[in-house]
Amino acid sequence: MARSPEAAAGAPVPPAWTRRPANLAQAVTAELVSRIVDGVHPPGTALPPEPVLGDSFGVSRTVVREAVKILQEKGLVQVRQGAGTLVTAPAMWDMLDEMVLSASIAQDDGVVILDDLVVTRRLLESDMANVAARMADADTVDRLRALVDKMDTLVDDPQTYGDQDRAFHDTIMRASGNRIARAVVRALESQVVNTARYVGQTDRALCVASNQGHRRVCERIAAGDPDGAAEAMFTHITEAWLVRRGGPSDPGRLQR
Repeated sequence: MARSPEAAAGAPVPPAWTRRPANLAQAVTAELVSRIVDGVHPPGTALPPEPVLGDSFGVSRTVVREAVKILQEKGLVQVRQGAGTLVTAPAMWDMLDEMVLSASIAQDDGVVILDDLVVTRRLLESDMANVAARMADADTVDRLRALVDKMDTLVDDPQTYGDQDRAFHDTIMRASGNRIARAVVRALESQVVNTARYVGQTDRALCVASNQGHRRVCERIAAGDPDGAAEAMFTHITEAWLVRRGGPSDPGRLQR
């Protein structure tokens, strides 16, 4: 195979991945996010200078500069005159950002990040169930009942069951009218819905138990019982996650 002039001359050849992405800055950003979350560049330390990063990634300083700008927007670094680009503490990171959340979940040896995600989802969805019990019209209640009945027939098909499960929860979120809370829940779930650590086991018995929780939520909404709907949603999300989570860590973060 013929070599390129650059390779023949002994010049460094950029990594293969740098020749593929349409947006090199995004690719460099993704790699740096992963390194920061993994602790390769710990909080309080400076990233390597632009020339060093450019050489290591095989990209120009302009690309590196753009990647650093994106990292700033995600809250992972701060650029300080005379000190360079410093990695910030995790408390400063934008955990709703796709790259940051995905890297954090991948790096987490236990399920702490996923526990926190479930707690956040539980808080928001319980409140939305409370409001839905006051706001839902007859068509919404009929749709919820139809979804629960359909899921009873899908307990042997976990993938299709999961699609209907998400439709059930989304129907309640829509009924609440809280677009911000719904957007947060959907953003969080979009990062984990296809990951084995979040989905966990998917056998028939678990689907049956899960749908019993859905039915209790549906009944409380149909009855116009806000407190009961909120409690049923809280219990359903908690119990479903405890069955799926496994992991070595204690589920104390879920206790309230």
